Amino acid sequence: MSWSKLKQNLESFLAPALQGKVEYRATSYRYAPDKSGNCYITVDKKNILNMKDTTTPIRWYQTEQEIKNNPNIDVPLTAEDIEAVRQGNNSNIPEDRLQVIARNRKLSECAKDILSAQAALSKSNFDTVANRFLARPIDESLDSPDIMLNILALIDRRVGKKRLQNMSDAVKLKHPAVQYFYELRRRSF
Repeated sequence: MSWSKLKQNLESFLAPALQGKVEYRATSYRYAPDKSGNCYITVDKKNILNMKDTTTPIRWYQTEQEIKNNPNIDVPLTAEDIEAVRQGNNSNIPEDRLQVIARNRKLSECAKDILSAQAALSKSNFDTVANRFLARPIDESLDSPDIMLNILALIDRRVGKKRLQNMSDAVKLKHPAVQYFYELRRRSF
């Protein structure tokens, strides 16, 4: 599918409050076949999502330790998480220490997921993800570990206010780019 047709299809699925506010843009190099080009998403004419640009307001992580030490990442613990630690150690560990161990394990899993989902965004990669988004149900895109699928689904008109409210805990474990577009959409209601 050509870029103009793909862009038109994606923009037709934008939530009504975000139409004209969110735009998809692309650059490509006609005489440089080894350069795949670049895609980015703008909000109010500001470049918000472009992984290759260091001036974007979204933080891109380099290491697992950056994620673990980020105070903005809130990892909700369940009783099952603490019980798994208790069962794995077979000793008398104080309850507060069990919570610390469970939180560290969950943060480590979250960090690995975020780093694996944080791949380079090139035009060809964006085209592939956008076509996959247009061909699959919205629920699959929301539950996917892929950052771009999550973002495209969050700003989609098929996601309503109630569904967004129910996602608040799950979004805390996602990449900052997904959190940014979640807040953008939540504020649009």
